[in-house]
Amino acid sequence: MSVTASLHQAAEDTFNAIESLLLGKHEQVELALVTLFASGHLLLEDLPGMGKTTLAQSLSAALGLEHQRIQFTSDMLPADILGVSIFDQQSSDFRFHPGPVFTQLLLADEINRTTPKTQSALLEVMEEQQVSIDGEVHRVDHPFFVIATQNPQTQFGTFPLPESQLDRFLMRISLGYPSAETERDILTQGDSRGRIAAVRPTLDRSRLLAIQAECAKVHAAPDLIDYLQRLLQFTRDSEAFHTGVSPRGGLALLRAARARAWLKQRRYVVPEDIQELLLPVLSHRIRSADERSDLSAQRLVSLLLDEVDVIR
Repeated sequence: MSVTASLHQAAEDTFNAIESLLLGKHEQVELALVTLFASGHLLLEDLPGMGKTTLAQSLSAALGLEHQRIQFTSDMLPADILGVSIFDQQSSDFRFHPGPVFTQLLLADEINRTTPKTQSALLEVMEEQQVSIDGEVHRVDHPFFVIATQNPQTQFGTFPLPESQLDRFLMRISLGYPSAETERDILTQGDSRGRIAAVRPTLDRSRLLAIQAECAKVHAAPDLIDYLQRLLQFTRDSEAFHTGVSPRGGLALLRAARARAWLKQRRYVVPEDIQELLLPVLSHRIRSADERSDLSAQRLVSLLLDEVDVIR
C-alpha cells in the first residue's frame, strides 16, 4: 500500500470511529475532519445536549493527540488559559507555568460563557500558535487544533464572540436535532461516554501532519481561483452584504476546499468543493447589510450560488 493510500485509509478509519459515536451526523463529522486536515479550528454552535462535546471528545479519542479541556465560566481569567509567570525564590527569577492551551488538541467548552477579555486570550495562539507573556514568546506544539463549543446567544449568561475571534475559526457548524430513527438508537444505546473511552486512536501526530501536508498540495486550477475570486468580490460589491469576505476568509475557503478534495481522494479542487463549504466557512463571516432583514447566512450563500457563475 502506498503512503497516500495508507493515509486515506487512516482518515477513513477515523471517520468511521467518530461516526459510530455520533450517530446520524455524517456531514458534520466530515466537516470536522476537513477542518482538522486543513489545519484550521472548529466552532460548534448549538443548544445544550445536542452532541457538541461528544463530537469534540470523539475527535480527541480517535486522533491520539495530547489534549486538554477547558470549561469556560464567567469568572475565568486569561492566565487560567495561557499560564502565568511565578517568582521562584531558589533561582531568584520568574518561571513560566504553562496553562492548558499548551497542548495539541484543545476543547474550549462553552467558550461564549466567559467574558470578552478571557475570550481574547485565544486570539494570538489560534492564529500564530504562540503565546506572548511578559515579553517572552512561548510556542505551542504542532499540530494545534481548537474545537470550541458555544450556546446560542439568546441563552442566558452568554457573551457574543467578536468578529476577530470568529474569524479565527475555519468553520462554524451546528449538529441539530437527530432524526426519529437516530434518536431511538441513541436512547437504546445510552450514554456514549463509555464507548468514547474505549476508542483506540486511528491517527497519530506524524500521520496527521502528513495528511495536512498532502492537503496543502492539492491542485487548484487558475479557473477555480477565478471562480473563488468572483465569489469573494460579489460579497464586497453586493448591497445585500454588510461587509465583504476578507482575504483571510478567502484563504480559509481554499484551504478547506483542498482538504475536502483530498478526503474525496482527488488531487485537484472542483467547484463543488467550494460550493459545499460556502455555508460552514462563511456563515460566521457574513451578515445581511440590513440588520432588520430576514436574510440569514444560508440565504446569503444561496444568493452567492445563484448570482455567481462557475465559468465566465
